[in-house]
Amino acid sequence: MMTAIYVRVSTSRQAQAQTIEQQLDRLRAHVQAHGETLASDAIFRDDGYSGATLNRPGLDRLRDAVRAGEVSRVLVTDPDRLARNYVQLMVLLKELERHGCQVAFLDRPMGRDPQDQLLLQIRGAVAEYERTLIAERMRLGRQMKLRAGCLLPWTRAPYGYRLDPDRPRDPAGVTIEPAEAAVVRELFARFIEDHASLFSLAQYLRALGIASPTGRPLWSPTTLRGILTNPSYTGQVFAGRWCRRPPRIRRSATHPIGHPTDTATPVPAEQWLPVATIPALVSAEQFEQARTKLAQNQALVVHPAS
Repeated sequence: MMTAIYVRVSTSRQAQAQTIEQQLDRLRAHVQAHGETLASDAIFRDDGYSGATLNRPGLDRLRDAVRAGEVSRVLVTDPDRLARNYVQLMVLLKELERHGCQVAFLDRPMGRDPQDQLLLQIRGAVAEYERTLIAERMRLGRQMKLRAGCLLPWTRAPYGYRLDPDRPRDPAGVTIEPAEAAVVRELFARFIEDHASLFSLAQYLRALGIASPTGRPLWSPTTLRGILTNPSYTGQVFAGRWCRRPPRIRRSATHPIGHPTDTATPVPAEQWLPVATIPALVSAEQFEQARTKLAQNQALVVHPAS
């Protein structure tokens, strides 16, 4: 049985600023001031993990150690280092206490009387509100940069393009990769003029030995559809082409519930936000022809001719 400490920072920028080391120094000093020793395996840390989720490797190891009876006391600088969501914080505290582990906060010592519990609830609610407020400010700031045309909506360039490594989000740094660009133009031409299908395009690329965007020898119809429906190849970059919604059903009865992944759903083209222009690989007319053909093919699949 031993005393353990837990430290966390949300972003790599905070980690680089060594705020996690500052937490460690304070906690180590507190432990030594009370005449205790801190074992090397009693330090649990999460660098660059959000407090809005409990899916953190350092926290998982701490919870396992508590369940195994290896830790009797956990010292943390502040409640929102443990969790920023009040409900999650309460779940963690109840779980740790249930296994005989005491949790102490350096900045906000808490007792068991109702007044301390109320203060903990208020702090948890404020931390959750601040997290929501920060996320909204970041979203608004990103929207402003997108509308100003100085920020790309993606961090990975579409197949056929390259980003400036020093300015990966700058539209002015987007350049054409000649070999991949030739493949993109060939795909559009074959799909429109030769009446090829996505399956035949995949076979054609495999026969030529051209690797997919992920480096694999096989091209999937989904990858090819993504290329043929990406308006960036016409030279116009749009933001807001997809929106996220929570999944409505589980993948299967045996799939763990865990933290569900949001489902990406397409947004109507009239609602897209034009943000930048880049070198075009195909004409707007070619793009519309390809999109029209894909829609017709999809309609035939859904409503086959009788």
